[in-house]
Amino acid sequence: MKTIFLIIGSIWLLSSPAQARPGKPTPDKDRFGFFLAGNRSWTRIPFQLHSNLIIIPIRINNSDTLRFILDTGVSSTIVTDPAAISKQKLNYTRKVKLTGAGEGGNLTASVAIDNHMSVGALRANHHNIVVLDDDVLKLSEYVGVPIHGIFGYDLFNSFVVTIDFQSREIILTRPDKFSYRKRMGEQYPIVIQDTKPYTDAMVLVEGEKITPLRVILDTGAGHALLLDRTRHPETLPLPDRIIRAQLGRGLSGVINGSMGRLQKIRFGRFEMNNILASFPDSLAFGTKLINTPQRIGNVGCELLRRFRVTFNYQEKYIIVKPIKKVMKESFEHDMSGVELKAKGTQFKNYYIGHIIEGSPADLAGLVEGDELMFINNTAVVEMTISDIYKLLQRGEGKEVTMVVKRNGQMALAQFMLKRII
Repeated sequence: MKTIFLIIGSIWLLSSPAQARPGKPTPDKDRFGFFLAGNRSWTRIPFQLHSNLIIIPIRINNSDTLRFILDTGVSSTIVTDPAAISKQKLNYTRKVKLTGAGEGGNLTASVAIDNHMSVGALRANHHNIVVLDDDVLKLSEYVGVPIHGIFGYDLFNSFVVTIDFQSREIILTRPDKFSYRKRMGEQYPIVIQDTKPYTDAMVLVEGEKITPLRVILDTGAGHALLLDRTRHPETLPLPDRIIRAQLGRGLSGVINGSMGRLQKIRFGRFEMNNILASFPDSLAFGTKLINTPQRIGNVGCELLRRFRVTFNYQEKYIIVKPIKKVMKESFEHDMSGVELKAKGTQFKNYYIGHIIEGSPADLAGLVEGDELMFINNTAVVEMTISDIYKLLQRGEGKEVTMVVKRNGQMALAQFMLKRII
């Protein structure tokens, strides 16, 4: 996808109390941490997929329904948009600083204890959350729908979590009620380090050369594959053809770097060719993550969505089952050269936030700040930002017509999609 997020890094860990031990059922009101209401063994929760990010509807205490990104490794539940819960009387106890990938500084936040979370049959009692002082990440502008926070580790640590990208739902199963079956897919070991799941099941294939890759399986990232060359420049040379790009945003701000294509990646026994890979600059990435010497990169949902993925943190393995139709899709980047930002109350006003010099859109006369009104005779208010990016990243040679508003006047731009990388 065009828009990529890296919701990873070093975050203060606020551990939740353990679930009730097996035996006599515990009333819901007396339970701590994440659990399933009514002592259920499993449940299904629908999600939306925007910009390759898994968005889960959640309520905190008596809030309206909020949208949270599901991130395998984020150690705390983080409210990124403090306005979403500003009317609630939260029990704040202390200030903290959050650090992560990106070229900015630390974020300041407050810890609120003893909260209740719910979605469907999923519950969390006495749950601690971290509330950013300001919505500096502005995730909604990049995802194109309201985004209020991020959560993950506590959920993955409490259940066996299956992400079904075809049905757009996650299946939560109590660990004591789950058993692996071969028909579920291929099983590979993972290592949980600093709340994040690592796997050694991936290798880079370049001709006769095979390079092992220890990577994080990161549902909080929208790209296919990110590789950190800052500590492995000889092992991971840049591809011959690259482009400079703004790769996304981390907890500490913008992540800049390069993008290129790799000949082949092998994930377990599954091979994927001509894969797009991102290579972040050291300032944006490597220098912020100094306590992960064996980590080479991370795998995001542009790759993971090609599988039905099950995470079992307790038994330290994953299960991957390929989705045949999606496995046939090529890895593509935007072919227009524009990056959009969503504005407005419903984030349905799309503006060009960045444009690549010499790209088709640039040569057609589009400029930063233009408001996109129509694309191929369709009003963009009827489209999501993901819909627009899908249109712009497939079909090299296809003509695109955009109508934009600039300084109160309408302007027309026509260009042909061209594969930039």
